[in-house]
Amino acid sequence: MKILLTNDDGYNAPGILALYETLQSNHEVLLIAPDREKSAVSHAITLNQAMRVDRVNLNNGGKGYSITGTPADCVKLGLFKFYTSPPDLVISGINPGSNTGVNLNYSGTVGAVREAALNAYTGVVAAGGDGTCNEVVNGLMEASSQVEKLPFFGVLPIGRGNDFSYGAGVPSDITKAAENIISARTTSLDVGLISGGYYPDGRYFVNGIGIGFDTMVGLEAAKLTFLHGPVTYAWGAIVTLFKYPKAPSLKVSYNGETHNVESSQVSILNGSRMGGTFFMAPEGRVDDGVFDLCMPVKHISRIKMVKLMLQYTKGTQAGNPVIIMAKSLEYKVEAVTGSLICHADGETICIDGKKLNIECIPNALSIYSDGSTDAYPSRERSERPGGGNN
Repeated sequence: MKILLTNDDGYNAPGILALYETLQSNHEVLLIAPDREKSAVSHAITLNQAMRVDRVNLNNGGKGYSITGTPADCVKLGLFKFYTSPPDLVISGINPGSNTGVNLNYSGTVGAVREAALNAYTGVVAAGGDGTCNEVVNGLMEASSQVEKLPFFGVLPIGRGNDFSYGAGVPSDITKAAENIISARTTSLDVGLISGGYYPDGRYFVNGIGIGFDTMVGLEAAKLTFLHGPVTYAWGAIVTLFKYPKAPSLKVSYNGETHNVESSQVSILNGSRMGGTFFMAPEGRVDDGVFDLCMPVKHISRIKMVKLMLQYTKGTQAGNPVIIMAKSLEYKVEAVTGSLICHADGETICIDGKKLNIECIPNALSIYSDGSTDAYPSRERSERPGGGNN
C-alpha cells in the first residue's frame, strides 16, 4: 500500500517517526513534512516565493523529505511531484500534545486533511485519539461541499482514551488497526453537528458530547500530563466528585418531548463509551442513524453519583430510576438556571453556554472498519429507527 505521511510539527517530531517505523516495514511510505513546526497555518499554501525541498535523514534512521512550506504544501508536493497516481492513504499526525479544539480552523493538521480530500485521495487516516479524530473529521466535512466523494476515514488509535475507535469497531492494537485499513473493509459512519457556545455555526463530532460532569472530568484529566489512558479519567472523576457543584436546571428536548430536569450530566453519544471506562450508551452504534442519550433527571448526592459511575463502567444504568436513556436524531439543551459546560470528543464547546443544538447526520462518512466491536459481543444488534425512553 502506498502511504503519504505528513504532519504540522516537523519531519523529526516523535509522533510522525513512530508512525513511519510502524508502517514502513510492510508498506511503501513517503514521508514529506515541514522542516520545522508549522502549527496554526490552517490550509495555507506557499505562493510567490521559492519552496526548498531536502532529502533528509530521520532520527530513527529512515529517509524522508523536508520542505520549507506548510502541511498542505506537503500533500500537494506528494500528489503532483512524487506520485504518478494518488497514494492509497494520507496520514496526518501525530500531534505531540493535546489538540487545540477551539482553534480548529487554524490547525495545520486539518489543513493537510482538507488538501487530501480536495484532491480525491482514497483514504485519510487519523493517528491519535478522539481529539485527533475530531480534527480530521471536521476537515473532511468542511471539504464535503467541494468534492463529489469524500475519502474513506481511517483511525490508528494511539490516543489517551480512544473511545471513538472502540465504538467504531477499530482494533485497539495499532498493527491490527493498520491491517484493518489495508483490508479496505468499510462501514457507514454517522457524524454529529453541535451548534452553540464557541461554535454558533456548528462543529462536527464523531464519538459524543458531554454536558456538565463529563466535561469537568475531561478538564481535570487533561491536567495530568504525567499519566495516560483511562486512569486519567478515573482520577478526573474523583476530583470532580470532590468539587461536585449543584446541578443546573435544564430543558432537554428530543423526539417531540421536552423534559425539565436538574441534571449534573447530559451525555449524547454516537459511540458507546466515554473516558476510556464509562459506557454511557452501551447499545450505541456509529451507523444506526440516531444518537443515544444518558441523563440523570434530578440532582443526586455524591454517594449516589459514585454508585451511578460504577454502573456506567458496566453499562447497566438503564435500570436506575433516576436515569433517562433515549434515542433521537436531534436534541436541544437549554440552561434555565446556571450554565452549560460542554465538550465534543473531548474538545471544549463552551464553559458558560446557555443553549446547544445537537443533530445526527446519518451516513455522512465511510470508515475503515468491519462494523464489529468487542464492547458487548453478546448484545443484540437490532434495527432501531427512532428510539424513545427505556
